[in-house]
Formats: sequence, C-alpha cells, structure tokens
Amino acid sequence: MAKKVGTLIKEARTDAGMSQEQLARKIKGLSAAELGKAERGETELTQALLKEIAKATGVTQSSLLNAAKASAPAKKTDTAKKTETAKKTETAKKTAAAKKTETAKKAASPKKTSTAKKAETELTAAEKKLLEAYREASADAKKNALKILKGEDLELPEILKMLKLDSKLEGLGAGDGILGGLKEGLLGGLLGKK
Repeated sequence: MAKKVGTLIKEARTDAGMSQEQLARKIKGLSAAELGKAERGETELTQALLKEIAKATGVTQSSLLNAAKASAPAKKTDTAKKTETAKKTETAKKTAAAKKTETAKKAASPKKTSTAKKAETELTAAEKKLLEAYREASADAKKNALKILKGEDLELPEILKMLKLDSKLEGLGAGDGILGGLKEGLLGGLLGKK
C-alpha cells in the first residue's frame, strides 16, 4: 500500500511539473532522497508531510491522506507483531503441555491387549462348569476347593466330607475288616500313599 501512496505522490509531482529536488525544497524536513524512497514505496511519510506535498503540488490533501490511511492498517506495528508472536508462543506451549499430560496419562494406565481383555471376559467351557459348581457348593466345599486349587493339603475329615463318605465310614477303624481296608485304600489313593 505504501507503493500506492508513492505512485500518487509521483503523479502529483510530475503533474505539477516539478523534480524531486524542487518539491523537496518546498517542504521543510523532506530531502529529495526521502521523497524518492516514498515514491518507490520504500518508506512511508507522516501525515504532516503528505499535507505539505498536497499543498505544494496542488492536489487535494484527502487524496494522499486517504491512500495513506488505507495502507496503515495493512502494516502491523512492532507491538502488534510481538503480541501476535507471544500469543502464538503461548498457544504452542499450552498445546505442548496438553500433549505431555495426555501422554503421561496414557503411560500411567497400562493398556491391555485385546487378547488379554478377551481372556478376562470369556470363560472356557471347563471354567464355566467349575464356576457353576463353585456357586452351588457350600461354604466348606468352596473353602476346600480353593485349598485344592492352591495346592494346599487337606485334612482327612475334609477329604471324606468332600467325597461324601464321612457319614458312611464314620466309626470304622483301620483294622475293621473290608470296610476298614476300603477306607485305607480310598485315603491312600487320595493322598498318594500305597
């Protein structure tokens, strides 16, 4: 836009039949070199200088001032540039911090693979049967089943109760004939003794 103002200044000067030096001599505080830069759009002149140029060349002040005002909003001041840069930097920092937080949350909560999730929720047929039997069992049976699954040893009364032989073999001693032998054989088989 400074180029547009510069073109208008040059047209006004040439229409008035003046060289850059002649016009510069008529305006206090303006050299021919500065006028040349303004005409090429390399620099912008103040409104006071534009008014003086308009008077000296015989054009309306508004033509030069309006062209200059139109170019002013297009250029950002150093303060505006710094503010814009600061806003971009702040936004970038916030975005980076948010990404770090999200990454940290993801790292803190271990992900389960789809296979592991599936294994947690789906039971095999054998597991379903065990679960059903466990749910139907008495509290003592549940306790004994857990001991067996954990590999803990069970006491003789617990084994007999589990096999529902406790009431049938009650009162029989080791030497009580056939029943006593059956008892010994059952217990020996269960406990791995011969």
